Amino acid sequence: MDENILHCDANNFYASVEMVKDPSLRGKNIAVCGDPEKRHGIILAKSNGAKACGVKTGQTIREALSFCPDLILLRPDFPSYVKYSGALFKLYTEYTDRVESFGLDECWLDVSGSHTLFGSSERIAEEIRRRAREELGITLSVGISFTKVFAKLGSDYKKPDAQTLISRENYRTIAWDLPVEDILMVGASASKFFSAVGIHTIGDLAKADEKLLSAHIGQTGLTLKKWANGEEDDRVKLYYETHKPESVGNGSTADHDLKTREESAELITALSERVATRLRKHGMYAGGVHLSVKLNTMRSIGKQTQLTYPTASATDLKDSALSLLDLLWREGDQPIRAITVTAIYLIEAGEYVPTTLFEDEGKSEKRTRFEKSIDEIRKKFGFDAITRGSLLKKDDAATDEFDEKAKPFKRQ
Repeated sequence: MDENILHCDANNFYASVEMVKDPSLRGKNIAVCGDPEKRHGIILAKSNGAKACGVKTGQTIREALSFCPDLILLRPDFPSYVKYSGALFKLYTEYTDRVESFGLDECWLDVSGSHTLFGSSERIAEEIRRRAREELGITLSVGISFTKVFAKLGSDYKKPDAQTLISRENYRTIAWDLPVEDILMVGASASKFFSAVGIHTIGDLAKADEKLLSAHIGQTGLTLKKWANGEEDDRVKLYYETHKPESVGNGSTADHDLKTREESAELITALSERVATRLRKHGMYAGGVHLSVKLNTMRSIGKQTQLTYPTASATDLKDSALSLLDLLWREGDQPIRAITVTAIYLIEAGEYVPTTLFEDEGKSEKRTRFEKSIDEIRKKFGFDAITRGSLLKKDDAATDEFDEKAKPFKRQ
């Protein structure tokens, strides 16, 4: 038996943590949602009871209440979610060192080297589920298979508190009957194409014509077909491997519509501070900047630019983002609802040697070194121990609650 890959998915994770914190909530219809006063009024997670009433992740609070009038609304407590996620991952690493995160509440485990100590893959899954339930009060759905993709399908197959084996013998009868949208990497555009050409199930994808797939969605189509046929060979990464991000971004919805460049600049400055801090935390430099602006009509516009030289300075990111803003938007245009600043084209700090050919490059490097010293102060006394003068007496536009591992809008 070579079904050695587990995919563990914590059921209704945010809502489950809330019920562990407050047992009186068990059995009630609850939902974790953003703050309506700050216009983050969507459902992030819900209990099984609320789900049965028709409440869905991503709904507005008003929509959710129309389905479930007695819904108990809770604001998110991300520090607690991170704490319980850490406890789950600590549990996983007691069985294998190959534990690869897929967000706060999901991960893959490779238990191929664990059978002598802990028994079969199915027995390991049962024990992990039991311990998570008894020790942490959180239930898991676990998929067991010979590829990461099929293991993920298995954890989605039965919920809550269940496990599913998708083996080399049965994957055609289990996985192939599932909707093609259930497989990883199938987004809206791919789904639309599949529907148009009659590919409705994973089995249809497994038998699809390679030339047709390649012509319409390129290499992605060929990769998806291999996955559907169980030919994926991506290994589960070691838990302690360093994961370098491909981009680092921070976004925020403003408390009120932004109508002036000055107001927008304040938010961009705050976001740039957060992004630059995280860049330096990862030991990365940005080679470019992307700015995304959401108008109050919910229309999103964006633009990106490549920098003359790499940087990890908030000032440089801010200046580039403001230049992009001037290309995208003018005062008098539709007011701005939300802004996201993202550092792109990242390189490791060790790969970048300042050329000193440009005066501005030298100034940028000095700013980066100066901001690194600020990082040390903030590490000791908190992020707000040092604040830019332009942000004094301003509401904190960008919170420090989220990073690349915390995905509050991820499907629960």
